[in-house]
Amino acid sequence: MTPNTAPPFIIAVDGPSASGKGTVARKLATHFGFAYLDTGLLYRATGLAVVRAKGDPADPATAEKAARALDAARIAAALDEPELRSDTASVAASKVGALPGVRTALLKFQQDFCTRPPGKKPGAVLDGRDIGTIIAPDAIVKIYVTASPEARAQRRFKELQGRGENATYAAVLADMKERDARDASRPIAPTKPASDAVILDTSEMTADEVFRVALGIASGKLPKPPLS
Repeated sequence: MTPNTAPPFIIAVDGPSASGKGTVARKLATHFGFAYLDTGLLYRATGLAVVRAKGDPADPATAEKAARALDAARIAAALDEPELRSDTASVAASKVGALPGVRTALLKFQQDFCTRPPGKKPGAVLDGRDIGTIIAPDAIVKIYVTASPEARAQRRFKELQGRGENATYAAVLADMKERDARDASRPIAPTKPASDAVILDTSEMTADEVFRVALGIASGKLPKPPLS
């Protein structure tokens, strides 16, 4: 099989909110020269669209309509919006993400990204909560990044403080635990590691340490380039 016809290499990075999966996924994509997609932003864009329309993110019909309105062009533009990083978007994303109609509407976009990475890249790195289990179950590398609720809440609290948002650690921790329970118990695509994923607990690790470990995991599974 020639390089032009070889299927793209897929790295699936899953895990709960504020575990560090996004940071390590972006670094892996840069290191390997792969395309990168933060799939959580698709759900944030959907949830935020519902909130802006003064709708209920938990309403199936309203949320699915918003998800289907996010065609490829709109998604590309929407993902650059700073407001997608807000706590409002995060909470709304968790609610719309529990709805089967929303997940179905966004499934094809994510799978197309895997099979045809933008820019004709040789591979793709996707991070989310169901990449290794639903979106790309055949991914050559699967990493499940996690951390204690307390460590993740502290990270999110500092992030919100840095953006000047009014938040308390106690409230962030409570919201984190509530979202964890909702994401893990939803009937479709619950947050959980794939059976063949490598678990990476980042509770006591720096971002650089996490990347070094993840790079070792990925490098050990990706095919070595042919000798010249």
